[in-house]
Amino acid sequence: MSDLSTRPEIITVDNVTKRFTVRKDKSLKERIVNMGRSAKHAERFTALDNVSFTVKAGESIGLIGANGSGKSTMLKMIGGILSPDSGSVHVRGRIAALLELGTGFHPDLTGRENIYLNASMLGLTDEEINNSIDDIIAFSGIANFIDTQVKFYSSGMYVRLAFAVAVHSDPDILLVDEVLAVGDEPFQQKCMDKIKQFQKEGRSIILVSHSPSHIIDICDKAIILNHGKVVGIEEPKRAIELLHSMYSEQAENDLSNLEGVRSRFIPPENPDCTIDAVRLIGDFANTGIGFESGSTLDIAFDISSSKRLEDYTFMFELRDTHQQFVWGTASWNIDAQLEPIDGSNTIVLTIPDFALGAGTYFGNLVIRDEKGNNLARADEAVELIVRSGAASNGLVYAIPHARTR
Repeated sequence: MSDLSTRPEIITVDNVTKRFTVRKDKSLKERIVNMGRSAKHAERFTALDNVSFTVKAGESIGLIGANGSGKSTMLKMIGGILSPDSGSVHVRGRIAALLELGTGFHPDLTGRENIYLNASMLGLTDEEINNSIDDIIAFSGIANFIDTQVKFYSSGMYVRLAFAVAVHSDPDILLVDEVLAVGDEPFQQKCMDKIKQFQKEGRSIILVSHSPSHIIDICDKAIILNHGKVVGIEEPKRAIELLHSMYSEQAENDLSNLEGVRSRFIPPENPDCTIDAVRLIGDFANTGIGFESGSTLDIAFDISSSKRLEDYTFMFELRDTHQQFVWGTASWNIDAQLEPIDGSNTIVLTIPDFALGAGTYFGNLVIRDEKGNNLARADEAVELIVRSGAASNGLVYAIPHARTR
């Protein structure tokens, strides 16, 4: 494969702006009543604001950013589904787009009939579809349901069929918008293998995903979008780190704007004891690039007590963004050496070789007395952003080895 810098540009996005009208009318009756005053009951929302970038033949690009940042709108622009209000999008080659779930499928047609419908929309002739249909059905893995109306399909079956059609349409450019997150793990791996085969064949891929591992594993570079603007075009790992830094900054701003809120702590049962702060300490804590999985993690608990606190314990846990329990410990299980708290003190919890998978986690802390009564509690008191390589996905970070025997 030749160097990307020598390849021709296959997609050119030049100062693209796209706005939508967001209506405030809540019902059909309100729309009729306000028909003559529609401008007063509508707002203009800018989904993309002067976006520019290029994609070379054989290049894989990730579009990343928070929900509502314009990623899906940008894919629809490239796919020709939407037109820009200003600026231009130039594309060379056949496009296969995996955008919204079931796009191009008719619910009352069978899976087999929808293969012909969807493939013809992608530019295939009847002869080409006839030659490929057995491979499409085999790749989808839903042969037993292929003559069933797709309105009875699960979301996973939709994705299987849509992806199978798209990758067998011989595209020059593949657009993928988060749909891989719907399929089961074996099918996701099959899709990843097919994408990597496309890369070897010199096809271009544009991927929208909230999965750092997918972006790092697939893409040559990533474009960071924020409120419709391009805020960075970086190597994938660096782009993910910058995005996580933006998330952290936004979380801090949201927290500081809450009027009268000193912290996110739940009021304690005993006002004599308070958790003043839960802090990440170490070199990484102030860089904004996240904790590197497999390193040693140090967390400080700043505790205050108006009365001398002799016998106390703590429990600390991490949960993911879906509030699923990930990891936890308690002072009585690790034989922690805790000094009395007389005024204020800091407890440092050290976790060596902490092998968490990439993602964002939140820490909850509870301080208890010797009888097990809660003295103070802090929920989501600290945010931990973990980064890891593409060789390991999931909640656990582990680098496996494989060999033939």
